Amino acid sequence: MARRARAVKRELIPDAKYRSALVSRLIIKIMSRGKKRTAEKIVYDALEKLGQSVSKDPVTALEQAVKNATPLLQVKPRRVGGATYQVPVEVAPERGTFLAMTWLIDSARSRKGKAMNEKLADELAEAFQGQGNTIKKREDTHKMAEANRAFAHYRW
Repeated sequence: MARRARAVKRELIPDAKYRSALVSRLIIKIMSRGKKRTAEKIVYDALEKLGQSVSKDPVTALEQAVKNATPLLQVKPRRVGGATYQVPVEVAPERGTFLAMTWLIDSARSRKGKAMNEKLADELAEAFQGQGNTIKKREDTHKMAEANRAFAHYRW
C-alpha cells in the first residue's frame, strides 16, 4: 500500500522548435548534468538527419519510431508461497513510451565511433523501419511475457 498520496503529474512544456511534447520528453531524457542546451542540440541535429534519411517530417518519423518500439506487455515478479513468478502484465501507455525512449537512448549510447546525434539518428531510423536493437529488445520483452503466460492468473 502506498503511504503517501499519488504524485501529481506536471504538464510538459512543448519544445521551442517543433512544438512537440514528445521531442521535449526526448530532450529531457537525453540531458545529463543539467546541460539542456547540449541535449537540445543533439536531439535537433538527430531529428534533422532522421528527416533526411526517411524523407518524412522529423516529428512524425520520431512518433512512428517510438510507437514501433513501445512494448504492449512486460513481466513483473510476483511472490506466491515462497516462489517468485514472472507474471505478464499489460504496459500502461505512458510507461510504454518511457520504456521505448529509454531503450532508444540506451541503444544509441551503446553504439561506437560516431557523435551522439548521428548515433541517435541511426537508431531512430532503424526503429522507424522496424529493426535494430530497440525493436529486438521489445520483441524479447514480448517473448518473455508470452513464455510466462501460464502465470497470468497471478496478476494483481
